[in-house]
Amino acid sequence: MFSYQPVFLLMTEKEYNICVKEHADSVYRFILKNLRNSEDARDVVQSAFEKMWVSRATVDGTRCKSFLFTVAYHQMIDHIRKGKMVLLKEEAMEDVPVYNRQEYQTRKILESALARLNEIQRSLVLLKDYEGYSYEEIGEITGLSPSQVKVYLHRARIQLKNYLVSPENILE
Repeated sequence: MFSYQPVFLLMTEKEYNICVKEHADSVYRFILKNLRNSEDARDVVQSAFEKMWVSRATVDGTRCKSFLFTVAYHQMIDHIRKGKMVLLKEEAMEDVPVYNRQEYQTRKILESALARLNEIQRSLVLLKDYEGYSYEEIGEITGLSPSQVKVYLHRARIQLKNYLVSPENILE
């Protein structure tokens, strides 16, 4: 009896380089927003690309972005859990130039609001609202069901709203 065995094509060096060029910035932004430390973010992203290269025999070139975000997300969680992250409260946006006082205050309030969320909630907000992923894609990346993603995201947005509308966080 014949059984179907899927054949995976080896991701070529050219496909890998295209994937790096197209997605490195967005993966880095996502990880940086979560870790708030540029060196740690670079390490996590580099590790994710390294894992993609090692796993290229099983990576579908059309889904490399999803693969990268999934690996980077799990690398980030491992990094946080191992305690390698240094929390930098005042240097949260060290790589972003400050143009004026109100922009700085707004950015600081938003970063503070995101920092109040747990790591899963923060990741869900960034994946959905910043990167534009669907609930199903976020579920694949985080290992949650789409319904769990919706519930956790809803709760995270309520926490953000409550923090952002508190009188001490209203800009004049």
